[in-house]
Order: sequence, then C-alpha cells, then structure tokens
Amino acid sequence: QVQVVVSGGGLVQAGGSLRLSCTASGSIFGINAMGWFRQAPGKQRTLVAGFTTAGSTNYADSVKGRFTISRDNARTTVYLQMNSLKPEDTAVYYCYAFSRENNYWGQGTQVTVSS
Repeated sequence: QVQVVVSGGGLVQAGGSLRLSCTASGSIFGINAMGWFRQAPGKQRTLVAGFTTAGSTNYADSVKGRFTISRDNARTTVYLQMNSLKPEDTAVYYCYAFSRENNYWGQGTQVTVSS
C-alpha cells in the first residue's frame, strides 16, 4: 500500500503565493508518476502539474509561468509552488502517485484565492 499525505493550502489574496507538499510512503517502489490535480465546485478534476514516467513535467496551460512543480532527490515528495494566484485557481487540490497497478490519491487540500 501507498500512503499519500498532503500539506499546505489555505486562503490567500489574489496575486499571492502558496506552496503545497505531497509525500508518498509505504510500497513506493512502483510509483512512476506524481503530481497534482484540482477540482473546482461543479467542475471535473483536471491536471495542474505533474512529473511523467520519463521524468519530464506537464503543466495545465492556465498555470504555466505561475506554478512550478518540483520534487526531492528521493522522488517521494513533490511540491507545487503557486505564484500570482488568481480567484480562478480556487479549488480542492489533490496529489496523486501512480504506478502501473494502482492510482493513489492524497486527501484534498482547499486553496481559496480571494479577489
């Protein structure tokens, strides 16, 4: 089993910054992709940023240039640095850790950006 634990999030004014952290632990040998999705009220969960199996990064167009995903050397913790936040970034953010066999999700963390 893999446990995915998220920290960070909260309330910030537009233009501000927040940093999310996500750590995978347990049977992590097969984990080959980690990153972040988000889900706003009434909308589908969509990819925000993530590391692919090849180690490259993907970003949603809406966050390019504002958000940066990074990870530690052990590749068990990923971070999402969110700058120049906008009200439309308000959502519940979910960290994922995927292997060939399973998809693991962390608990959601609320990010609220006030205008």
